[in-house]
Amino acid sequence: MNDKKCLPEITDRRTTAHSRFFAVEEIDLTFSNGEKRVYERMKGTGRGAVMIVPMLDSSTMLLVREYCAGSHSYELGFPKGLIDQGEIGEQAANRELQEEIGYGANSLVHIHNVAMAPAFFNAQMEIFLATDLYPSKLEGDEPEPLEIVPWPIENYLELLAQPDFNEARSVAALMLVRDKLQRNEEGSNE
Repeated sequence: MNDKKCLPEITDRRTTAHSRFFAVEEIDLTFSNGEKRVYERMKGTGRGAVMIVPMLDSSTMLLVREYCAGSHSYELGFPKGLIDQGEIGEQAANRELQEEIGYGANSLVHIHNVAMAPAFFNAQMEIFLATDLYPSKLEGDEPEPLEIVPWPIENYLELLAQPDFNEARSVAALMLVRDKLQRNEEGSNE
């Protein structure tokens, strides 16, 4: 069921715009059937990013409410950030936790990688579950203090109903972590 398709050939590429976070690239493609097209895509930094679902205890998640320029609103979601030069995902996840919520994690479990918008953007995000938290604060790059919001994971449906909890990556992280914790619990009850 997993037939490998032949990727189109990239015959040319041009950067049409550039910012601190990404470049807009135009690519000329030739598909296996001879069809030629020009696509645009955003090229990220190539370093990747992390999102962390921190568990304060076995039943309480920690979320942050922060300003999001894209929607010009305050949004509720999980701590996240770019992987810095020389870091691996686990290191970035632990650093972001300390910067955004004032905790480090003794245990970080990689849950899944997600693509943000693969049709237009080449960036990947690694999702981690953080447990066994300990107080530890690092200076972050946020322009104002983030609001930390504890939330019982058993009330995940109420969280999904919150109008400011709507970022797809946070929703995916919630469901993936909830599923993992549920499977872990079922495994320990056998």
